[in-house]
Amino acid sequence: MEQYEPERLSPAQLAAMRRSLSSGRASLTRRSLLRASGVGALALGGLTTLSACGIPPAKREGQAADSDDHSAKEKQLSFSNWTEYMDVGKKDKGRPTLEAFTQRTGIKVKYTEDINDNVEFFGKIQPQLAAGQNTGRDLICVTDWLAARMIRLGWAQKLDPSLLPHAYANLSAQFRSPDWDPGRAHSYPWTGISTVIAYNSRATGGRKVDSVTQLLDDPQLKGRVGFLTEMRDSVGMTMLDMGKDPAKFTDADYDTAVARLQKGVDKKQIRRFTGNDYTSDLDKGDLAACLAWAGDVIQLQAANPDIRYAIPAAGYLTSSDNLLVPAQARHRINATRLIDYYYELPVAAQLAAYINYVCPVEGVAGELAKIDPELASNALIIPDRAMAAKSHAFRSLSSKEETAYEEKFAKLIGA
Repeated sequence: MEQYEPERLSPAQLAAMRRSLSSGRASLTRRSLLRASGVGALALGGLTTLSACGIPPAKREGQAADSDDHSAKEKQLSFSNWTEYMDVGKKDKGRPTLEAFTQRTGIKVKYTEDINDNVEFFGKIQPQLAAGQNTGRDLICVTDWLAARMIRLGWAQKLDPSLLPHAYANLSAQFRSPDWDPGRAHSYPWTGISTVIAYNSRATGGRKVDSVTQLLDDPQLKGRVGFLTEMRDSVGMTMLDMGKDPAKFTDADYDTAVARLQKGVDKKQIRRFTGNDYTSDLDKGDLAACLAWAGDVIQLQAANPDIRYAIPAAGYLTSSDNLLVPAQARHRINATRLIDYYYELPVAAQLAAYINYVCPVEGVAGELAKIDPELASNALIIPDRAMAAKSHAFRSLSSKEETAYEEKFAKLIGA
């Protein structure tokens, strides 16, 4: 198959781009929109770190017949995504990778950044899906817990593995078989989202902060520590520090982790629980250290050399945003071809160079190095084996668990 050769950006252009992103999006990035949307979810998806085995071929039973698909006659598709989640051309014009896809295939992509948060977006498409109607979208990008819900309800199409040769071959082992979509029968990840520890070395006096224990117990950090308002991240990272696996925890484990965080609140070790607004406090040094999302850290580092990050020895949390083809989509084959296109190495590299989140495409480092060697060596974008081995998922929750856990966490953070 013909390989797309992306327009190359110089290291200077990429550095300028990252400085612009850091200054312009520090107060409102993808995390602030996405993470506020998980409360009340019926189920949370999780990622499991597996060996680099192949994905079992997906069966086609229950999948819409090719005769029901209009891809051959209508060379188009509609793609709904989040803001700032696609590469942009020079002078902020155009979408280079999408334009190259159209040039190669003749398929026109109606690209819309109409996802503001998962709950709101699901509310838009739920009535049509429940009625068995076309949503007007052929491809959507949603967070793992919402992807799990749609798959469970039968509202996501099974993907034809014969149309996904690059995706099948190049998907990173870390993302190959989430418990909510075994074998990736219905979905492929757009990006991974890592929760790590970030600190301002100027505010810590040059000291490294690399564990939740330090965040909760180090007297030199008292009143200058931040945790996240996202329950899964704050509780999950605390569980890991306690030696508990967030993929297998019990009610008692959860309660113990919340109690430990409560002590941090009571003794005023924790300054506050935040959404994405931790970025400005960390940048200024008002927060010396905090839990953080890796994409934000990369953006902050571009403008502030004092910003550092650490992967705790106990491990870190990973989630994902995922591409799905909704039920009754008119252009399933075209949408599947676009999914596969973004797993071609040069295309994946160009996307990763722009958005700076974890790239789920194995082997992309060489292509990314041609664009920016610094990004290619950044473990927050391309986790090395050691980092990938420390990745953990917060297990799927029942509706009853979801309600009980969120209520306890809301009380903890004063929500």
